[in-house]
Amino acid sequence: MRYAVRDGSFGTGRHGAGGARHRGVLAGLALAGCGALLAAGCSPSGGAPPGAGASPPGSSPAASAGVSAGASGPPAKGSVTVTGEAAKGLASPWGVAPLPGGDLLVASRDKGTISRVGTGTGAVTEIGRVPGVAPGGEGGLLGLALSPRFASDRLVYAYFTTESDNRIARMRYDEQRPPGQQLGAPDTVLRGIPKGVFHNGGRIAFGPDGMLYAGTGETGNTALAQDRKSLGGKILRMTPDGKPVHGNPEADSVVYSWGHRNVQGLAWDKDKRLWASEFGQHNWDELNLIEPGGNYGWPEVEGKGGRAGFRDPVAVWKTDEASPSGIAWAEGSIWMAALKGERLWRIPLKGAVPAAEPEAFLTGKYGRLRTVVPLDGDRLLLVTSETDGRGSPQEGDDRILSLTVR
Repeated sequence: MRYAVRDGSFGTGRHGAGGARHRGVLAGLALAGCGALLAAGCSPSGGAPPGAGASPPGSSPAASAGVSAGASGPPAKGSVTVTGEAAKGLASPWGVAPLPGGDLLVASRDKGTISRVGTGTGAVTEIGRVPGVAPGGEGGLLGLALSPRFASDRLVYAYFTTESDNRIARMRYDEQRPPGQQLGAPDTVLRGIPKGVFHNGGRIAFGPDGMLYAGTGETGNTALAQDRKSLGGKILRMTPDGKPVHGNPEADSVVYSWGHRNVQGLAWDKDKRLWASEFGQHNWDELNLIEPGGNYGWPEVEGKGGRAGFRDPVAVWKTDEASPSGIAWAEGSIWMAALKGERLWRIPLKGAVPAAEPEAFLTGKYGRLRTVVPLDGDRLLLVTSETDGRGSPQEGDDRILSLTVR
């Protein structure tokens, strides 16, 4: 069935502009730290998040009305320059969390390990293995996020697949211990997210409100997406301890929005609106503007259905052109990594609506693209996904590329 391969494609050939992958990258580029932290889904180190009564970002009528006062939007045409290579030789990289000072934590989906990448040297050092990870299919060690109070509590959050479920746990990172032994025992904050061979979701991020958000999948069981008692096919919002938050649709539930097929990208724009990327099935992949209590249609609607009771996506793509995973906001646009599409999409926004047609970059040059991380201003990190069992890995894969965008 088609849903069995929608994390990407089993195809092995490169495609796109020129066909051949570009290798002319500069090594050893020093990177900045968290930079645009709110868009990245982490908070400034040491900053205390709002209390559990905080309202969700972007939930006010003014925030969802569309264009901010005086907003002119980014230019219709953008640009992407690959300025360096932060790391190479990574095994099935998935989640990335920038550390204060500029180094990176990177999750290996299939190995179940977290490694630290030194941005000045490109050195990759394993800091520890996450106990209980059961990789298989699209499951394994997926999203990473740092605690909003990371400077004091040193907590790293991870979304991962076990033998029985998907769950979110946090671990203390102790740099004083020997490499490979720097992660403390996992403290599970949320369990019981449905698991499957496919459609495990997996992206987590702390929002501007200091709350933890997670994108989940419906595991190929389409009924879960419309079942509000299930955690599958949802975007979840919770306190850092995994509890429901004021402003959620139901006071006793972490479910924030539903009707999703497989959410692997979360990002906030400068006006604190939440955006999410979502895999379609046969026809349309989606970029959605997320509102609390919104029903995004799956499996009743794929793409723009215009049906009462369902929220239409802001932008759609044919599935061969996208299979979207991670997203980030920078320079007035959402930047979306495409797996099967092997390209980086730019979606320029004027408030909450597109300012111009989506624009593709790097098509076919680096293979499958998994994760986008915003740094300061016009700089992004882009993570390839050629070693996930569906790509055609070449020498040096997988990589983290440094980009300048506009």
